[in-house]
Amino acid sequence: QAQLAESGGGLVQSGRSLRLSCRGSGFTLEYNTIGWFRQTPGKEREVVACISSSDSSTYYADSVKGRFTISRDNAKNTVYLQMNSLKPEGSAVYCCGADIEAMGISRLSSEYSFWGQGAQGTVSS
Repeated sequence: QAQLAESGGGLVQSGRSLRLSCRGSGFTLEYNTIGWFRQTPGKEREVVACISSSDSSTYYADSVKGRFTISRDNAKNTVYLQMNSLKPEGSAVYCCGADIEAMGISRLSSEYSFWGQGAQGTVSS
């Protein structure tokens, strides 16, 4: 059974960093487009970053561009989200998802096939 599991969330001060991990089991992440999304209470899930299966091209939301980096370690079947210069408005539950049909970048949560359980990231001011 294909599954995703996030880890690495926590509480940090504004301006500091967190690295989230998204480990796959039961399938190979390298062959799937993987996206990181975040959600806060009362708001829809929004895309943060995405890495494509076809050519490892990446996409970043404007709000995180230049501060966040998405990467993949095929040997560990894991995708990472390095988050630097964090801001309090970045506090959210961060989830990774797999779009098993996409070849390129996928920015809509409705296109994703399955998700991990989520990891809470909290940034204090």
